[in-house]
Amino acid sequence: MDYTQLVASIEAYTENNFPDITLADGAIETTKEQVDRFIQQAEQRIYNNIQFPSLRKNMTGVLQSSNKYLSAPDDFLAVYSLAVITDVTGGNLDTGTYEYLLNKDVNFIRQAYPTPNDTGVPKYYALFGPTVSGSTITNELSFIIGPTPDASYNVELHYYYYPESITTALTSWLGENFDSVLLYGSLVEAYTFMKGETDMVALYNQKYMEALALAKRLGDGMERQDAYRSGQFRQAVT
Repeated sequence: MDYTQLVASIEAYTENNFPDITLADGAIETTKEQVDRFIQQAEQRIYNNIQFPSLRKNMTGVLQSSNKYLSAPDDFLAVYSLAVITDVTGGNLDTGTYEYLLNKDVNFIRQAYPTPNDTGVPKYYALFGPTVSGSTITNELSFIIGPTPDASYNVELHYYYYPESITTALTSWLGENFDSVLLYGSLVEAYTFMKGETDMVALYNQKYMEALALAKRLGDGMERQDAYRSGQFRQAVT
């Protein structure tokens, strides 16, 4: 299901084309802005309920010597793993040794390595808070590393991310592989906006939860195992 099909389905199910509305401040909210908001809210709920392996990224960066902070990517949602790469030969990261850092709280790192002079090969990391650029606090998160790097190190971050919304990309992994959860999630948001009948809101929320459970079975179950390691699923015969 692409964006055009999704919008058409939302309007058909709700029997509403969501005409432009005038807000309290006099601004005009268009049909597209309304429907896009429903879809984006549904995407946010889904991506925070299921850790699809298909929606992971990895990227490399550099920890600067004597700097214990590392900025997270713009589309960062949650950490999967963070590794320091040592003994790299000729700039080829595949020649290096990957040492995976342990996730800790900020207070642990502050207590274990109280001064910037506590340096060495990093062993731990924690989500620290917003990145500061000059005097501006940005919306992006950063990591604190312990101990403070004693040299510049390459790092590899695997992380869950917010994919580009189907409202701007026009297609998405979720729309192509599990459109039911996206459709019913959008309908829940749309009916809530419409202040629709309680029974219809409950119906679409039930359908959304059923689709979410199936998507969770895929993302948190089937994509994380195989028959060799886990054995094949067997339904009890009665």
